[in-house]
Amino acid sequence: MSTGEGREDADRASDGRQGIGSVETAARVLFALEAAGGPLSLHQVAQRCGEQSSKVHRYLVSLGRVGLTMQSATTGKYDLGPASRRLGGEALRRTNEVAIVSEHAQRLSERTGHSVNVSVWSDDGPVIVRWDYGAHALSLTARVGATLPLLDSAAGQVFLAQLPPQMTEQAVQRALALSPGSSRKSAAALAARVRESGFGTSDGGVVSDVSSIAAAVFSAGDALPLVLTVAMRRDRADDAERDAVRTALADAVRAAGEELGADAHR
Repeated sequence: MSTGEGREDADRASDGRQGIGSVETAARVLFALEAAGGPLSLHQVAQRCGEQSSKVHRYLVSLGRVGLTMQSATTGKYDLGPASRRLGGEALRRTNEVAIVSEHAQRLSERTGHSVNVSVWSDDGPVIVRWDYGAHALSLTARVGATLPLLDSAAGQVFLAQLPPQMTEQAVQRALALSPGSSRKSAAALAARVRESGFGTSDGGVVSDVSSIAAAVFSAGDALPLVLTVAMRRDRADDAERDAVRTALADAVRAAGEELGADAHR
C-alpha cells in the first residue's frame, strides 16, 4: 500500500468508523464510469475522481482483473465490465421498490403531519398500494387496492405526464368518457404542466375537502415510476403549507430515487 493510500485509511478511521480508503477510491472510479454514461479515457476518469492518472490507472488494472471494468482494445477507453453488469442486475432483482418507497412515505407523513399514499400503475390506472395516515385527520378512509381517477387525482396526473402515451391511452379514453368537459387537448396540456412543474395537484378532485400533491419516484433503468402523494385537508392547505409540502415531497422522491438507483439527472 502506498503512503497516500495509507493516509486515506487513517482519515477514515479518524471519524470513529474504521474503513479502507483504497476500497472507497475504487468505488469512486466505478462511480465515475457509471455517471459518464459511456467509455472514458484514463485522463477523464482521473479528472472525475480528483486523483492522479497514475494512481487511477492502478485501480483500473485491478478492477479490470476481476471484471468490474474493461478497456477497449481499439480506443483504449475504459468502461464498466461484465461483473459490474451482473452485480447491477442482481441488485435490481433483489429490490422491492414498493417496500423502499413505503419507508420514505412513512417518513414523509411524519415530517408533514399529512396522510401519504404510494401508488403504482395498472391497466385500469393508478392503484394505491400503501397509505400512511397523518396527524391531521381526513374525511375519507383510503383502501389499499383502490383505483384513482386519471385526470382528477394528483397521482393520476403524474402518471399521465410520465408514462408513454401508449400505456395511458385506454385510461385516457375512459377518463374523457366520464368527464365531458375534458378533451384530449386539455389532457395533453395538463400533462405538459405536470412535467414542467414536477408535481400533480388536485383540489377536491377526488374528495371535496381534500387537496393532494403528488410526484414521481424513478428507479434504475426503464422501470415504471411509483408515485408519492400527500393528501391534506383543504382548510390546512394555504400557500405556505403547500410550499412546505412540495419541498418535503421533493426531498422524499429524490431520496427514494437515489436508493432505487435512479439517474440523478433525470
